[in-house]
Amino acid sequence: MPYLLLAAAIVAEVAGTTAMKFSEGFTRLWPSLGVVLGYLVAFTLLAQTLKSMEVGTAYAIWAGVGTAAIAAIGMLFLGETASAAKLAGIVLVIAGVVLLNLGGSH
Repeated sequence: MPYLLLAAAIVAEVAGTTAMKFSEGFTRLWPSLGVVLGYLVAFTLLAQTLKSMEVGTAYAIWAGVGTAAIAAIGMLFLGETASAAKLAGIVLVIAGVVLLNLGGSH
């Protein structure tokens, strides 16, 4: 159950961050409301996740997967460049999350 809550928190955070791109500095109402709602849901779900998961593990997964997802969305859908350095960075973020999980207590 905690991983399902965490996955939902990541989806909400990615949605909020994507909406931020379209808010034009919070000058557009609907995308701005999407940012607020996305982050409200994300932090609520993350807080629920922390009841049964270590904070280091949960945050590493949340931040790492969210970062990788936003970078991929930017490259695939928002016209951002896909360089070898960016792709390597995504791989390193994912590797870091895996290493943190392997090093955690079970």
